[in-house]
Amino acid sequence: MAIALTTLVEEADRYLEAARISDYCPNGLQVEGRPQVRRIVSGVTASQALLDAAVEADADVVLVHHGYFWKNENPCVTGMKQRRLRTLLTHDISLLAYHLPLDVHTEVGNNVQLARQLDIIVEGPLEPGNPRTVGLVGALAEPMSARDFARRVQDVLGREPLLVEGRGLVQRIGWCTGGGQGYIDTAIAAGVDLYLTGEASEQTFHSARENGISFIAAGHHATERYGVQALGEYLARRFALEHLFIDCPNPI
Repeated sequence: MAIALTTLVEEADRYLEAARISDYCPNGLQVEGRPQVRRIVSGVTASQALLDAAVEADADVVLVHHGYFWKNENPCVTGMKQRRLRTLLTHDISLLAYHLPLDVHTEVGNNVQLARQLDIIVEGPLEPGNPRTVGLVGALAEPMSARDFARRVQDVLGREPLLVEGRGLVQRIGWCTGGGQGYIDTAIAAGVDLYLTGEASEQTFHSARENGISFIAAGHHATERYGVQALGEYLARRFALEHLFIDCPNPI
């Protein structure tokens, strides 16, 4: 079964409420390809590796979390950008990208999906009174040591996380997928035992250590694999399309 590209884009925009969220890049259709869609390939980032795999899979649409045209980037279509766009345009493949709308969505969002993977019970936004905040706070069903929780993260995500071990057991958790290390002080103010994100900065260690909480950096790519998969599955069910998630491993 095939549907119009415009129909697919309209539904994704509506479902994610993309127009309501201010972002660092355009959300929605970034590159227009063929007008009919049968097969969606999803992935975290619209890298050349993902585009090549999408061509091989005969995709009509590439659906990603990290697309193109970020604020303050060089607008010239040269080098890597030229090669990526040439691949899409040569093969008439559309690029559909959602950044913050996919982070914050309450069903298919990266943060909600990661919580489901790690068995964290979502309680609410990391910033009280701000339902549109990117990060979340929640709890484990039973307290455990930081090392045991880090092992859970490793088992689920398939990579060893960076752990800064704090004092005491872990039950209340704050998290933000991707590059959310800057939220650690917000998480500390929220009274968490552990803060989890994708990346770490030098000062993150000191904030965790001096405030007695545990901290985990589990990988930007690794923590953001689940939202785009869930969105792709939603769209595939909604319109009876084929959907294939392709993971292009990234150690960062």
